[in-house]
Amino acid sequence: MADPDRILLGQIGAAHGIKGEVRLKSFTEPPEAIADYGTLSAGNGRDFAITEWRASKGVLVVRLSGVADRNAAEALNGTELYVARDQLGAPEEDEFFHADLIGLDAVDAGGVPFGKVIAIHDFGAGDLLEIKPADRPSAYLPFTLEAVPEVDVAAGRVVVAPPPGLFDDGTDKDDAAERSPDAGS
Repeated sequence: MADPDRILLGQIGAAHGIKGEVRLKSFTEPPEAIADYGTLSAGNGRDFAITEWRASKGVLVVRLSGVADRNAAEALNGTELYVARDQLGAPEEDEFFHADLIGLDAVDAGGVPFGKVIAIHDFGAGDLLEIKPADRPSAYLPFTLEAVPEVDVAAGRVVVAPPPGLFDDGTDKDDAAERSPDAGS
């Protein structure tokens, strides 16, 4: 279970070169702002500071304190880096921490449930909420004012206005009833 007192800021990727540098996927905006937060902690309790960084092909290449060679860098692949929530301050109006959105109920304007927000993704065209209905595969909804007109973290919900058919099970129940051998009897 996620720790509500910590916010995920980045994830270490593959080693880069032989001198202990790693690729780092930053979840801050702008990406290089991750270096401004000081000490970052890993899930295992180990702390790191970014001592140098440079942008490279959609990631940052960073040097971390205590990581001096390629072997040490390779051992960190996949490590998530966190900061204490109180270091971030409150989000601005209409800004949200991903950690606060995950787990919220997704409902329509009338309160009819669609599912739960299970993740937030950005595949290059903006944030998408991944919403998982109880009985179907998850679906992606753009995190825009049009598709998500209301976010109420305190109430534990997001109001969504999905395009028609996004949360349907793929069958047209009226057409299925007409095709049924029992229809009309």
